[in-house]
Formats: sequence, C-alpha cells, structure tokens
Amino acid sequence: MRDADSPAPEIELRLWRQFLAVAESLHFGRAAQRLQMTQPPLTQAIQQLERRLGTALFERTRRSVVLTPTGAALVEPVRQLLQQAAALGVRARDAAGGEVGRIRLGFVSTVGFGPLPAWLRAFREAHPGIAMELREATGDVQFEAFSQRELDAGFVLHAPGIAPPPPLQRLSLGIEPMLLVLPESAPKRPSAAQLLGEPLVIFPRAIAPSLYDAVLAFYHRHGATPVIAQEAIQMQTIVNLVSAGLGLALVPESMRLLQRPGVVYRGLPAALADGAPRCETSLLWRPDAPPAALRFVAFVRERC
Repeated sequence: MRDADSPAPEIELRLWRQFLAVAESLHFGRAAQRLQMTQPPLTQAIQQLERRLGTALFERTRRSVVLTPTGAALVEPVRQLLQQAAALGVRARDAAGGEVGRIRLGFVSTVGFGPLPAWLRAFREAHPGIAMELREATGDVQFEAFSQRELDAGFVLHAPGIAPPPPLQRLSLGIEPMLLVLPESAPKRPSAAQLLGEPLVIFPRAIAPSLYDAVLAFYHRHGATPVIAQEAIQMQTIVNLVSAGLGLALVPESMRLLQRPGVVYRGLPAALADGAPRCETSLLWRPDAPPAALRFVAFVRERC
C-alpha cells in the first residue's frame, strides 16, 4: 500500500481512460475492444494503476467484474477529467484564434460619450468567451501601463495626427471639433475678446500634451494668453467646474451629451474659427497583444 503521507502519484491520462472503459463496461474483453487493444495489456494497465494508487479498483471473479468503493468513487471525477482534457485542444485553437481569452482595455472618459458602450455590448454578445477588463485612465497613465505590459489596448484622446510612442499601433476613430463650455449666465453672443479674456478651465498638460498645446496655440494665434483658473483631469469635472463659475472650457464635441445644470455648449464664433482646436480619438494596441485583443481591434476597425 502507498504511504498515506507520500504525495499522490502523477498518472497519465492513458491509464485513466483505460480505467473508465472497464468501469463503464464492467468487462475487460469489451473494454479492450472499445479501446482497440487486446485484453492482456489492458489487464496489466489496470493492475499498474492499482499499484500506483495503492488500492484495488475492481473486484474480479471468473464471472464478473465489480467496482470497489474506491473505484466507484473515481468514475465521475475521471469522466470529467477526460472531458476537460479533450476540450483543451479546442480551447487552445479558440485562444489562438482570439475566440477565448482576456482583454485588458484602457479608455479615457470621453470615449464613454461616443460609440464605446455600444461596441462593448456588441463585442461581448459576439464573443462570450472573451473577458473584458476595463480600466479608465488618462493617456499618460495608459502609456505607462503599456510600457509595463499591463494593458493590451486602449482608447486615448490627442491632437489630430499625433503618432503614439513606438511600438504601439494606432487606429483613428475620428476627429471632432472642440466646443466652448460656458456658464449659463454668459452672454448669448460674447465677443472674441470676451471669450479669450475669460479664465480657462483645462486638463493638465501631462495627461494629453498634444491637445493641451493645441489649445494654447489657438489662443496665441489670436494674440492672447489664456489665464488658467483651474486644472482638472476628467472632462466631466471640467464641465462641473464651469458650472461653478470658475471660467470657460474647451471640450470635445461628444461631451455635449453630458448635460449639467448651469452650463451651455456652443461652437466657437466665426471670428475665432482660424486654427480652432480639434481632437482625435484613437485605439492603440501593442503589436504583440494577445489574439483576443487583436480580434477586438479588428471588430472596432470594421465599425469605423
């Protein structure tokens, strides 16, 4: 008998498959036929299995084969084991083809006001075997996560045409104008000088340097230097700070869907149309991202 304190033996699937064939037929001859082998090697295999387990699995007489309590207790676990083993090949093929797996996806908050919710719902319905791990993060945080291999793909906001740091690849999801967010009490038709002279609520340069620089270049093009009243990371927070009377802001047009009391969204007046800032949303991904992430990229590409 095997020592109770010794580790359980590692037993190859072949022996378990032979055990299950005998257990289900309770006849060595029929089990051997099912396994396409002769009876003596099958008998020897079962004896080998019993020696390795240190216990009998079958009680044999000249006329019958009966499972011992230990053997009976093993039938269903062994059946499940063999089913799981058989499924591994299918799962491996599905994983290699991107049908199962995990995607670690970053996104900036503004994408939530665009097509992202509908895309996520449709992708999950089409690919139930892929788990989505979503992480809301600004561009600078996403770039660091990419460098640490903590993200597979991510949606970022930037000035049009800006290339991501290598080796990341980019898919443009579109360019949109930036709108003014004004306090509700602002004049309906403020002059260009009034707008340029108002305090500005803006995001920190570190989180989207190209877009920050585009906003400042817009002011400089019109002979003004913005008076930055407050910086805030999230566009939603920027809108809320405008509603609190801290100044005006420039936000992506899609933010118009965010309705807040005390603010109005307006396009830039014609006098400020020259060099009006625009923003671009892109999907970035690592070229060595797992197949599931590359399948998501292909899914988004079909819808752009």
